[in-house]
Order: sequence, then C-alpha cells, then structure tokens
Amino acid sequence: MGITKIKMNFIQKKDGSCTLHFSKEEIKIIQNKKSIHFTAEGLRHFGNVLMKIIIDFNENFNTETKNIITESTSKIKGIDKDDSENK
Repeated sequence: MGITKIKMNFIQKKDGSCTLHFSKEEIKIIQNKKSIHFTAEGLRHFGNVLMKIIIDFNENFNTETKNIITESTSKIKGIDKDDSENK
C-alpha cells in the first residue's frame, strides 16, 4: 500500500466562481476506492490547505455573495459545467 499525492486543482475566476479539476490519477483512485482516507497528519494538512483556499476564495466574492449564510438545511444548486463555461 503506497502513498499517493493528491493535488486537486481549484481554479477561481474573478467573478468568484470556481472549477475543481482532478488529475487522471485522482479520478482513478476515487473510481476504484470510492473514498479517500487521510491519516491524522494528512487530514491536518488537508484542513490547513482548505482554510487557505477558503480565505483566498472570499477575496473574489462580491458583497452579496460574502453575506450568504449556509445552514445544514440549505439547498445548494449546481450547474452543468458547460453552462458555467459560457458565463
């Protein structure tokens, strides 16, 4: 059992939207394993990176988007990638 480096690529546009790209290896792992396991140390690093990404994301949000509150019962609507690329 080896260690695989995971490097999800978040690309945020100036309008605040974002596309998350996975490498072929990441897609293969998710398809085969149906999950990703983190050691405690790995989870700590992953959490730190996510916090940095969240801070960076907020810099590009407009005031209305920055003030959105999400609760456990909030419904989040996605859009088709092809639709998002046309905006």
